[in-house]
Amino acid sequence: MQVHFIAIGGAAMHNLALALHQKGYHISGSDDAIFEPSKGRLEKAGILPEVMGWFPERIHSDLDAIILGMHARKDNPELLKAQELGLAIYSYPEYLYEQSKDKKRVVIGGSHGKTTITSMVLHVLNMCGVETDYMVGAQLDGFETMVKLSDAPLIILEGDEYLSSPIDLRPKFHLYKPHIALLSGVAWDHINVFPTFENYLEQFKIFIQSIESDGFLAFCSEDEHLQSICKSNSDYRVSAYSLPDFRIEDGKTYLRHSWGESTLEIFGNHNLLNMMGALNLCKEIGISDQAFFKAMESFKGASRRLEKIQEREGLTVYKDFAHSPSKVKATVKAVKEQFSNRKVIAALELHTFSSLNEEFLKEYKGAMDASDTALVFYDPKAVAHKKLKELDKETVFRSFDRSDLEVFDQGVSCLDKVKAEIDDSSIVLLMSSGDFGGCNMDDFAKKL
Repeated sequence: MQVHFIAIGGAAMHNLALALHQKGYHISGSDDAIFEPSKGRLEKAGILPEVMGWFPERIHSDLDAIILGMHARKDNPELLKAQELGLAIYSYPEYLYEQSKDKKRVVIGGSHGKTTITSMVLHVLNMCGVETDYMVGAQLDGFETMVKLSDAPLIILEGDEYLSSPIDLRPKFHLYKPHIALLSGVAWDHINVFPTFENYLEQFKIFIQSIESDGFLAFCSEDEHLQSICKSNSDYRVSAYSLPDFRIEDGKTYLRHSWGESTLEIFGNHNLLNMMGALNLCKEIGISDQAFFKAMESFKGASRRLEKIQEREGLTVYKDFAHSPSKVKATVKAVKEQFSNRKVIAALELHTFSSLNEEFLKEYKGAMDASDTALVFYDPKAVAHKKLKELDKETVFRSFDRSDLEVFDQGVSCLDKVKAEIDDSSIVLLMSSGDFGGCNMDDFAKKL
């Protein structure tokens, strides 16, 4: 098979390219810019484009498939050539479905927790020796790539609700047709695509309708929106999950079972709910409760999901991908509850289209309240790049509704304030889907 990737450098796209390369496919690709770690990984596999840019001459009739990434535009010259030749053009999720239509498909959806739940399931299956293919949105310990495609009869898919491609405006998770599905919660996001909450919620209803006959749906019972849309149906079974019995002692979380206790590396109510969701899925796959919880004792979390990046006496630093209001609130609350006797310094970068939108900013009210020190950074250049209305510090300040919140429009100033706030028993929480205006968070943490 000869497959060409338009916009091969994306996080998801390059992992799919690597998976198909490992499967023996002949892979080519193009992009206008490729950064690390994608660049190094593609280069190591021998499939990094020699020259950056779009080249219609790379598109020819011998190609079996074109995979189109979201980074490309509808007028991309390679895409236009492929359309002219009548080639088979797939979005990323479409091609994943093509590769998995003869497998049992497990799809994890929801506004938050998707990556973590997918990672938990993969960790448990790996520990229990169950062969599976997968696609997950973060790099995991013990897994070489974020995508694996083989002859395994099972595939675990993280189901993102964002659009599939520039020419396919369906949410990705509508295309997978799960046999086993999970929804973790609904909290309005992606307002550039779903301008109202009702429109956003509708995408999850459509996802539920896509479940295969005789399927299974797990959902978080603590989400009121899921309670209303995840109803029993003759076509599939429904199971609600909730918090387990647990205790926190000396910064550690212990689960209580009928057969004893488990000690976890993860913490926070949102992560415990994620874990119970993962348990529901693993039981459907055939994993026992005891085997699941034994495997979970060694789960340290997914990359950038409450990831501990530095620790010394009196200081622990975490970084987290949290950016939407619900994720920020849950993450800050989890850290403070876990370390109630320590000073929690929370720094958030507003980086996404939604978070930099003046109207949507109101959704962040109270999101940072659980921290002892609350700092927020936004980059005016990012606002301009996204062609949004200009923001000022006062607007951001009012949105969070916290009197001692400090707002910065330079990343270095925000991180200098983090440094200044550290005492002899601090937890630093760095939250961003970006990089705090060009700062390497790992290097910053090491210098602390």
